[in-house]
Amino acid sequence: MKSTAILIPARYGSTRFLGKPLTMLDGKTMIQTVAEKCMSSGYDTYVLTDNKTIAQAAKAAGVDFYIDTHDYENGTERCAGAVNSRTFNDYDQFINVQGDMPDVTVEMIEKCAVSLSYNYSVSTVYTDMPKEMQDDPNSVKMIHGYPNQALWFGRGLTGYGEWHLGVYGYKRHALIAYPNLKVTQEERIEKLEQLRWLKNGWQIGAQSVYFNGVEINTPEDVETWQQKNLQ
Repeated sequence: MKSTAILIPARYGSTRFLGKPLTMLDGKTMIQTVAEKCMSSGYDTYVLTDNKTIAQAAKAAGVDFYIDTHDYENGTERCAGAVNSRTFNDYDQFINVQGDMPDVTVEMIEKCAVSLSYNYSVSTVYTDMPKEMQDDPNSVKMIHGYPNQALWFGRGLTGYGEWHLGVYGYKRHALIAYPNLKVTQEERIEKLEQLRWLKNGWQIGAQSVYFNGVEINTPEDVETWQQKNLQ
């Protein structure tokens, strides 16, 4: 097997930010920026999308794409749907980099892969959360335990928690299992796909990384990214 591939789920119809992957950042679409960062890791990289324009933007970045128009609930479900294709038969684990992470780093990708080698079937990364983000419901907070294991994720937590970043690792069997896991009230309320793992008894490995970037959740975040990159 080729072992590891990076999957970038990027749908057009984001409820909070329609057409988000096509947002222009310093002369490039966001999906192109994310794809180029991922390819710099050396892993095979694929954009998973429901939209031909996003697929063309991926092609412009020199990255492979996979179009699937099914209406998935979240990015992990889109990844799970894709791995049933023969395109991905040669891989035994996957790194999911969300398409709104233009500042993703190779360290973040590698740390997710490292967690999978520690007998976790699912992994993610986190960093220190600035105080001003603690009360922001768009900021996802993570509580972790020892050794390097995620205990909970939430938007409503205030005053504590680490900053959860939108990068995940999955072993093949875990990703295939995901669509059949029970969707719970907590997942629906928080709108956090990773809670499905925890509520169904799966453990999530969590590694600390350095991150000084911006996640693009809203149009206002684009302005923040632009200001930060003009400094």
